[in-house]
Amino acid sequence: MRRDEIVSFQRPAVLHNLGKELYVIRIMDTHSQQAFLTRVSGAQLIGLFHLMPDVSFFIKDRKGRFVALNRRGCEFCGVASEREALGKTDRDFFPRRRADEYIRDDRAVMSTGQPIINRVESAPESEGSARLVMTNKIPLRGKQGQVIGLAGFSRLTDQVRERPEAVERFAAVMQRIHSHPDEEFTSRDLARVAGLSVSQFDRTFRQCFGTSPRQYLLRVRIEAACQLLAQTGKTIAAIAAETGFHDHAHLTRTFQGVMNTTPSVYRREHQSPHPDRPRR
Repeated sequence: MRRDEIVSFQRPAVLHNLGKELYVIRIMDTHSQQAFLTRVSGAQLIGLFHLMPDVSFFIKDRKGRFVALNRRGCEFCGVASEREALGKTDRDFFPRRRADEYIRDDRAVMSTGQPIINRVESAPESEGSARLVMTNKIPLRGKQGQVIGLAGFSRLTDQVRERPEAVERFAAVMQRIHSHPDEEFTSRDLARVAGLSVSQFDRTFRQCFGTSPRQYLLRVRIEAACQLLAQTGKTIAAIAAETGFHDHAHLTRTFQGVMNTTPSVYRREHQSPHPDRPRR
């Protein structure tokens, strides 16, 4: 039997006197499989993902534009329907820093042809979310074998039955960081929460999140500041104190380096219609 052949077994009859079952072996080669799949509408297959409420599924073209998005994916992007996302990119839905990370990963998958398998990362929800997702991305190839885009899906780790040990260890760490962004955590503090040595913690953290614990904490603080700037009327000095920065100047300097804009400008562009008073 060739390696590209698919074997299926059918059980049409039972030999009662001998107590044995008869099996009929049918062989289908991969060419027959591909011939069948080309007759199936891609829209039908994509439609299956709309029936999986715990999975975020998407397809993007080579330019990073959304070509397909299921209901959970729409929720992550903050749109009511797939139509609102088609032709748009991550930068239309997520903070710049987070969108740039997604785009960088997408480009790596499409340029190398290598998939991302079970990557643990922050959930693409509202800024400051402590939840984690397991993400997978694979390159999509055209009829000539060229990469024409990618497909991906992610699931919240608390919905995955068999989770990697790293997820179990870092769930408590993420909760601690996101719940108390104003606290001064050291790698030793966080390693203790994860039950790892400092070196193991730093190495595993970088493998899971692609950055150091300190840089991740800084990102959480900036995202928390973004949320407070957009949704409250608290002064920038008060927000600085609440999110772990020394003062107004420290927040402004760091914010501008990460977001490429100042807290005041960000507030004007993202302020909710009726924030709390007072404001600056």
